[in-house]
Amino acid sequence: MVKRYSEDLDRIFFALSDPTRRAILMQLSHGAATVFKLGEPFSLSPPAVTKHLKLLESANLVVRKKQGKLHYIHINPEPVKEASQWIAQYTAMWNQQLDNLEAFLSDIQTKEKGET
Repeated sequence: MVKRYSEDLDRIFFALSDPTRRAILMQLSHGAATVFKLGEPFSLSPPAVTKHLKLLESANLVVRKKQGKLHYIHINPEPVKEASQWIAQYTAMWNQQLDNLEAFLSDIQTKEKGET
């Protein structure tokens, strides 16, 4: 189970690591779009957009639905929630570590003041 979870997160973070893919997701947050429409702001060819979309699909960040000859791409927010939860866990852990360090340094400082 842990390995599957890790592989999913790896795909999500890899897909999100590219600015073009993040921009595509931002576009899709306003509603579904065709492959052609998604490529317009970047002056990308349809094959280049498709390559980015395949990575987003492999991370389950987008879903493709075919209507006639057109492929409509929809955003899937669930994987982003999963990644956000993972980040929140580590944020809490690091905040606790920093709080512990602050308390430790404060204790040292108090002891040093008491000795002088």
